[in-house]
Amino acid sequence: MSQLKSDEFPAFYATYIDTVFGDVMHVLNEQITSFPAFLEAIPAGRSEYAYAEGKWTIKEVVGHVLDTERIMAYRALRFARNDTKALPGFEQEDFVLNARFNERSLASLAEEFVLLRKSNMALFNTFNETELNRRGLASDRLISVRAFLYIVAGHLNHHKNIIKERYLDTMV
Repeated sequence: MSQLKSDEFPAFYATYIDTVFGDVMHVLNEQITSFPAFLEAIPAGRSEYAYAEGKWTIKEVVGHVLDTERIMAYRALRFARNDTKALPGFEQEDFVLNARFNERSLASLAEEFVLLRKSNMALFNTFNETELNRRGLASDRLISVRAFLYIVAGHLNHHKNIIKERYLDTMV
């Protein structure tokens, strides 16, 4: 797969994309084991911790990562299949508010992540260069299929870092 170019994605995704180093397919595959291992290491009873009033809990952050991956993979599929219809954005706060992630175990969220990522990798591995280069409008911004792969990997990295820095480092 050729490298991602800056004209393939809106600038606001750079925060995520800039966390992906090397081959994005390798990073996506590596996350299948590293992210659940990271979640497993979170101390018992801490998964419902939020570092400030109005912030998501660790479980909600993980759930948000799952929902976002689903949405980005769906967008990638639509554009890879040459669907030219513009796709709407989504309101992440509403998704988290209505998902009941805190009613689940962190282990169940980790298991869901593995299943979701393996399924998405099966899809992503079918994309050829022509499909990866296709672009479409999502949230009123032009973006390539290839960029969605980087966003999926980088979004997870971003939130993993937030969990480390704001949730685990601040716990007493």
